[in-house]
Amino acid sequence: MKKILVPVDGSAASQKAAAQAFDLARKYNSDVVVFHVFIEPDLDMYNKFGVVIDPDMNKLKNKLKENEIKMLNSIINNLDSSGISVKKKIASGVVYEEVLKEADAGKYDLIVIGQRGYSKIKRFFVGSQTVRVISDAACPVLVVHE
Repeated sequence: MKKILVPVDGSAASQKAAAQAFDLARKYNSDVVVFHVFIEPDLDMYNKFGVVIDPDMNKLKNKLKENEIKMLNSIINNLDSSGISVKKKIASGVVYEEVLKEADAGKYDLIVIGQRGYSKIKRFFVGSQTVRVISDAACPVLVVHE
């Protein structure tokens, strides 16, 4: 097992999955890619209803993306990465689609993913993202519970 993909969203489950991926990487001398999918706000949606988007909304969108990068860095920095190669990647889009694209393109040997997502309100939706990854991934998927 040479390459491990670990999608994270900042939730406790995804942080635990990252820790598990790092442990596996140390044990099997694997590389780890910590992967985050940024869900961009749909600013064009408002145009359909005659709402003019303030040009500063693009600044807000960029600030949100900066915060996502900080979150990703924080997750990596709070884990023991000694002895392993860790890279980070960010994509935009639908979570499960981007995870599957990355897994295929990167020819990963394993995906380590948290069972549930960030908030209780979003658990159903983010949990369904995990189910889609499990059912459609070409490589094995290890699901880590909270």
